[in-house]
Amino acid sequence: MDIRRRNNVTVTGPADAPVVVLAHGFGCDQNMWRLVVPALAERYRVVLFDYVGSGGSDLSAWSEERYSSLHGYARDVVEVCEELDLRQAVFVGHSVSAMVGVLAAEAAPERIGALVMVAPSPCYIDDDGYRGGFTAEDIDELLASLEANYLGWSSAMAPVIMGNPERPELGQELTNSFCATDPDIARVFARTTFLTDSRADLKSVTVPTLVLECSQDAIAPREVGAYVHAAIPSSRLVTLDATGHCPQLSAPEATTEAILAFLDSRR
Repeated sequence: MDIRRRNNVTVTGPADAPVVVLAHGFGCDQNMWRLVVPALAERYRVVLFDYVGSGGSDLSAWSEERYSSLHGYARDVVEVCEELDLRQAVFVGHSVSAMVGVLAAEAAPERIGALVMVAPSPCYIDDDGYRGGFTAEDIDELLASLEANYLGWSSAMAPVIMGNPERPELGQELTNSFCATDPDIARVFARTTFLTDSRADLKSVTVPTLVLECSQDAIAPREVGAYVHAAIPSSRLVTLDATGHCPQLSAPEATTEAILAFLDSRR
């Protein structure tokens, strides 16, 4: 199988520079990183891709069996790294991709040498002593609404996820991205995202890790960032002066600065 075509892989930046892999979240594609890429590509080799079922990927390669688990998405990451023969790349994962990166780094430690987790959440559902931001009933209602009317759900939820109501164009962009995703594929990805509890996987992380959280985030509250940071001894936590769940769009300069500071510290 042509992995580059399957995952719509694009590469930019100096050929001999250290490699950064950027991974998008639910309902999105690599275009979500467009405001961050130019500055990164000045000094780093930047790899972008779309998970199977998203963006410009080969939809014929999608299967519900594989992508009903975050391990299926982690396999996409590992296979892209193998195809490009990446070694010790820095994996930057947004939202659910932060935990996909954890699984990929565990599966192929020679491929991924560091992690940047942007607005991560290992579990969205509240538990004893843990605040994920949602009750189990909240998630059940969210998924039921999504499955009943995906386009309507997207129009209602995307602006909430994006935040920044004073900048409605951001919410509209996320709405458009959600609506461009096949509803059947989105249904599976949503259940995989919101019902997975990956807290136990955090203990596997031994590589240097940057946890980037936003000062206000309706999807991943700051208690989650603190939890992830505490669970990964090798991590540092940075709180961006940004609101919403997609700082690479709402605060690209601050997001880029934080990522570059981490990358440069490793050179």
